[in-house]
Amino acid sequence: MKLNWRRTNFKQIIGLDNLAEEYSYGRSEETGYTSAKKIADQWIPTTCGYCSVGCGIEVGVRDGKAVASRAHAAHPVNRGKLCPKGLSEHYILDTENRLKYPLLKKNGKLERVTWNEALTTLVDRFRGVQNAYGAGALGVISTGQLVTEEFYALGKLIQLGFGTSNFDGNTTLCMASAVSGYKQSFGSDGAPGNYEDMEQADVVLLIGANVADNHPILCQYLDKRPGKTLVVADPRVSKTAMMADLHLPLKPRSDLALINGIAHVLIECNLIDREYIAAHTTGFEELRAFLNNYRPARVAQITGLSEELILRTALLYGRAKAGFIGWTMGVNHSTLGTATVSAICNLALLTGNIGRTGAAPFSITGQCNAMGTRETGFTSSMPGYRKFDDAQDRAELAGLLGVDEARFPMKRGLAYPDIIEGAVAKRIRALWIIATNPLVSYPNQEVLRQAISNLDFLVVQDAYHPTPTTELADLVLPAAIWGEKEGTFTNSERRVSKCNKAVEPPGEAKSDFEIFLAVAERLGCREELFAGWTQPEDAFNEWRGVSRGRLCDYSGISYEMLARDGATQWPLAEGEERKTASRLYEDGRFQTADGKAKLICADWAPFPEQPGDEFPFVLNTGRTVEHWHTRTKTREVPILERLSPRAWLEMNPRDAKKLGLRSHDHVDVISRRGRTRGVELRLTEITAPGQVFMPFHYQETNVNEVTQSAFDPVSREPNYKQCAVNVERSGSTS
Repeated sequence: MKLNWRRTNFKQIIGLDNLAEEYSYGRSEETGYTSAKKIADQWIPTTCGYCSVGCGIEVGVRDGKAVASRAHAAHPVNRGKLCPKGLSEHYILDTENRLKYPLLKKNGKLERVTWNEALTTLVDRFRGVQNAYGAGALGVISTGQLVTEEFYALGKLIQLGFGTSNFDGNTTLCMASAVSGYKQSFGSDGAPGNYEDMEQADVVLLIGANVADNHPILCQYLDKRPGKTLVVADPRVSKTAMMADLHLPLKPRSDLALINGIAHVLIECNLIDREYIAAHTTGFEELRAFLNNYRPARVAQITGLSEELILRTALLYGRAKAGFIGWTMGVNHSTLGTATVSAICNLALLTGNIGRTGAAPFSITGQCNAMGTRETGFTSSMPGYRKFDDAQDRAELAGLLGVDEARFPMKRGLAYPDIIEGAVAKRIRALWIIATNPLVSYPNQEVLRQAISNLDFLVVQDAYHPTPTTELADLVLPAAIWGEKEGTFTNSERRVSKCNKAVEPPGEAKSDFEIFLAVAERLGCREELFAGWTQPEDAFNEWRGVSRGRLCDYSGISYEMLARDGATQWPLAEGEERKTASRLYEDGRFQTADGKAKLICADWAPFPEQPGDEFPFVLNTGRTVEHWHTRTKTREVPILERLSPRAWLEMNPRDAKKLGLRSHDHVDVISRRGRTRGVELRLTEITAPGQVFMPFHYQETNVNEVTQSAFDPVSREPNYKQCAVNVERSGSTS
């Protein structure tokens, strides 16, 4: 008797619940009897490798293969729930596009080579470039996808091994403005609150944060209770806006003016905590005078909101016993991102909504371990949030690592966009790209292509091939991914979770940790920088010591503790008991020289490329719930690809009528920089007249052909969200 087993659990497609049961059920076509077959021989607990929510997940393994995913019922973050990507995450561990062997370009073609040849070539070519052009001629672009132990190892390898500080991550493309804004206001990076605060707050204000699509598991923290109000500020009627009690459909990039206007009303109506301001902040009088420029009438003109709506929002937040403000890419993706984050922090400081239950200015991070690289890397700061320009910080870290302080720079190296511009100018001559696909994700693709064409040597370390980026590489290194290696992730609320190995990586692929140590071996610095390291836990234990006494103190966290007690938040000093919910700045003391937070005067300005006759629409970009970044993973997952197989452009029906366009027409999106061709048009009132929206995941119709090279002057984050475009039917002549 042959059974026709149906593996698909349809609840996985439509729900958020924990749905992968112990057994799958099938019906025999011959007998009609229903039978059961055990799905997995074992379930491996780990942490989801997609977004920053940090969900606990279990991978079902049978005969050495990953066959199912389900929520870890006891994990404090997701509480037995997963989004569609998490529920189908096991699929990414066995796909046809996995990179299995090192590839080296010979005679213009990538050919399989041994690891020995690949690593020897990498070190020889990088050293050759540095000998010819200086140490800074080597640039490195990393990711938010590695485990923390790999970030820590990579930072040491690049800064102390290769001796270049021109090292950054694709996290600059999503979270750098939050980092910079926190530093301006509080003296350090680090989200002050946690997810529980969203539940406990009287008022939750989300600005540019479509969590229903981007962080869907967080929606459970927004569940209604008596007296709780959800306010969403977003130009689109996003899925999250549809959940709101009050939607603020402000004009694109007017959020900074709105926040300043709210602050002005709070002061004028005496809805501020004067005792807290006096004890824990500086700059109040300067801010009060500055905010006179943001009276409701002017803010209404800038934002397109009514004065009544602005006042109502300010009064809601100002009268709340606990006010929570969350934001993500809608704020960060801007030339004013850092300023806007500091203005959000102003609201929390003015009202004392920080360091207590339900009250926080909270950056919802993008990638699964963006926090890990922010804490441990040598990118925007040195490990432990130490400052490059602080002599005491440099001396302390040098002592901990046993190296000469002179090997640390006195300022950070080039940020991601400046590395690209450096390659355009031929100051960067070799580039190492790790676990990211900029030939889809970077703005203004023509500039990036020019930069790569100028390089003497390009190395791409990835789990997938071909991708648009690996196809241009001189050397491609095969890396293991989530589910194939061990380490830790830290999520948006500073919660450290264990990642465990469920299956072996394919072919000759190695973990990034193994690759970094092997490079150090050939570089001749393994014994100096990584003495005694054989596994990720060795790196984690060293990092615990490096973080000791810092804001991001990991010294009380160990692999043993994580295995025994589950995920936990930092700071947790050695000897301290684990807290149920951790918040920063509970004592009102900040990471500044005087211990006080700074109230920042952050002035609004129009976004850099305004629409006009030739390019009349403002283009917004964003994510969908089904896909992740450039789809190297999710396009190989049948369920997700069927749900969202191609890009689309949202347009208001009134605009389409003027252009003679209909729903499902194929259109081109054109800017001053390029053209994205053949995009399916969707007509919807979700997008306001004069605006269009397009997701960024799709390499076949890449929206970043038209986005602009405009960056925040402090964080260096791109202004992905607003550029001027035109739309015309595909095949027509301009």
